[in-house]
Amino acid sequence: MRAQRVRLLATAFLFSSCSFAASWLAAAEADPAVIQADRAFAQAVAKGDAAALRKMLDAEFTWTDVDGKTLTGEEVLRAVPKDALGDESGVEVSERTYGQVGAVNVGRGKVHVLRIWVQRPGGWRLLVYHEVKQMEQPSTSAGSGVKDCENPCKMVPFKPANEAEAAIIAFWQALETGVTAHDAEAWAPHVADEFVQVSSNSDHPISKAGRIETLNKQKASGVGSAPAPLVSAKMFDFGDAVIMTCLHQPYSGKPIHVSRLWIKRDGKWIMSISYQTTIQSAAAK
Repeated sequence: MRAQRVRLLATAFLFSSCSFAASWLAAAEADPAVIQADRAFAQAVAKGDAAALRKMLDAEFTWTDVDGKTLTGEEVLRAVPKDALGDESGVEVSERTYGQVGAVNVGRGKVHVLRIWVQRPGGWRLLVYHEVKQMEQPSTSAGSGVKDCENPCKMVPFKPANEAEAAIIAFWQALETGVTAHDAEAWAPHVADEFVQVSSNSDHPISKAGRIETLNKQKASGVGSAPAPLVSAKMFDFGDAVIMTCLHQPYSGKPIHVSRLWIKRDGKWIMSISYQTTIQSAAAK
């Protein structure tokens, strides 16, 4: 198994007029190649430079904006969208590299952007661009209100293409079974210590400790917390890191576009990142 390389941006440095600082973990070094690629991407978007962007985007690239609208690479190149963070001045940036995958988180206030870079033969290419605008006030919802989980806990509308994908589905089902049962001890082994969840249905990024706290509160209250069923999914395999993009339909409300990053650590697949954006143009259930 390839030795896993995890690198984080741990110091602030100048990027044009942008201020960078580590916000996910407190140690380790940046991957210069990923940081350089991400810097060039942000500059090209600010200029609307489609020619420069064409050289940076992966063939499978998608751009999801704060309203949950997802564009293909060709759609982006025909009309370069505006970054929800504008010129990204005064943003907080952190970067982690897991082997052939580099994840960059950029945020200011309630707006966050995840950019997932993948290493191809020709260099680093951007595969996922995912924006989230969080709520201004805490959610009043205590949970889904549903106590039984069939999808995704017992079955999913997705056929794994290989052993790694099958293992990830199995670990994910165990994770979501823990969520449904309000069982933090069952949930915790399936997420990385550096786990972060950023959702348009929350007012703040959620850490592993924060998610455990929520599960314990739900257990005490007895509220149903079955996760939103999966509608569709795609996986992109890069050795010991797999990117998973999904569409979920909650039991009530509008569908959600989700980007997840899974990593293999100590022989087990665990979730490192989850970004979730409600699709505003879709009809509510």
